[in-house]
Amino acid sequence: MKIPEANIFRSKSRFRWLLILTLILLVQTAKASFILIPMDEKQSNHLKAYGITYWTLEQGIEVKWLLNYRGGSFLIQHQQAIASECLVRGVSFETLADGQANNILTDIAREDVNEDAVSMQKAPKIAVYSPPNKQPWDDAVTLVLKYAEIKFDVVYDEEILNGKLKDYDWLHLHHEDFTGQFGKFLQAYQHVPWYQEEVKINKELAQKLGFMKVSEMKKVVTREIHKFIENGGFLFAMCAATDTYDITQSAQGVDICESMFDGDTADPEMNSKLNFNNTLAFQNFTINRNPYEYKFSDIDVSTTRKVSREQDYFTLFQFSAKWDPVPTMLCQNHVNMVKGFMGQTTAFNRSLVKPNVLVMGENKAANEARYIHGEVGKGFWTFYGGHDPEDYQHFVGDPATDLNLHPNSPGYRLILNNVLFPAAKKKKQKT
Repeated sequence: MKIPEANIFRSKSRFRWLLILTLILLVQTAKASFILIPMDEKQSNHLKAYGITYWTLEQGIEVKWLLNYRGGSFLIQHQQAIASECLVRGVSFETLADGQANNILTDIAREDVNEDAVSMQKAPKIAVYSPPNKQPWDDAVTLVLKYAEIKFDVVYDEEILNGKLKDYDWLHLHHEDFTGQFGKFLQAYQHVPWYQEEVKINKELAQKLGFMKVSEMKKVVTREIHKFIENGGFLFAMCAATDTYDITQSAQGVDICESMFDGDTADPEMNSKLNFNNTLAFQNFTINRNPYEYKFSDIDVSTTRKVSREQDYFTLFQFSAKWDPVPTMLCQNHVNMVKGFMGQTTAFNRSLVKPNVLVMGENKAANEARYIHGEVGKGFWTFYGGHDPEDYQHFVGDPATDLNLHPNSPGYRLILNNVLFPAAKKKKQKT
């Protein structure tokens, strides 16, 4: 078949333009000494920009995280491979001469400027705590790690109890119910195959590992995770993994599960026996004893909040980059107002957050904390309320969020800030 001459002409013209653009890029980058990956509104794909940064660290190349400079931009010594990778992944970047980069770093270093440059030199080893029967779209962190092309391993109870956490720098908790009540989904889903499979998997695993009850296995798992943090690890949790972790830690030695979950009755005095010294984030909470109610305690405000979808936002706090670099890193964004989103645990009752816990994002009018952080021993933890930052009310069986439609998501950026955080050379928090 003969190809029309007009089509041949257009093909040749398109090829010439691509060749010209490639030559221009090569000339520009040949003269450049640094690559700046902007993280303000000029970035075409914020989420994949984190992936580029992680990939660069994997190559053993230092990255400077420019806190509060253009949304938390990244500065990298120029290499053609990095520029090419940005082009392939659709990440915006700028090429800078030595003098331009030095001027930026000099301005950032000024005492009267709330900015700083933090060195990152090694990609953290990432683990996601997730059951074997879960799909990637069941968890926002798994979803965004895949989208950003950041490598991670999946671990669950057996790996944790076998000491596998020592191999990792960063651990994310899938939306797990650590209380042993299988998400408190009994009332709505007890006859549904996925729920029955989840119960079966956990009971069989508990038996294999020598536990009589799933709840007892989960208590030991939370203790191992606590040791991981104390020894210098970083824990990140969302949705129900946040409050159920603390509830379980507070109830060591107390039976909080009714017979339909573990074969015997719960301790009727459970709430008077909780030890809040064991928890990371919350204190003085009351466990919900109704096994048929889709709620674990009064930590979560999902069923009591009076916030319409149109008004559901939370504000990120501004911290001093030079004096409080840790929360500054975790709050880097191109906006300071983030859309709210629901989950089994949507947001935290502000009055039950421990006084030593740092609130980094809140809905002040509703007395809700949404994004909180703390330290334990040598390590750090962050709790983030809600299920999926770009799916306001995610239901079981809903389709996966397509992150190609949300490449600049501020809510997902907060997750990726936490992923990169262990790579940073952290200065001691001064306030």
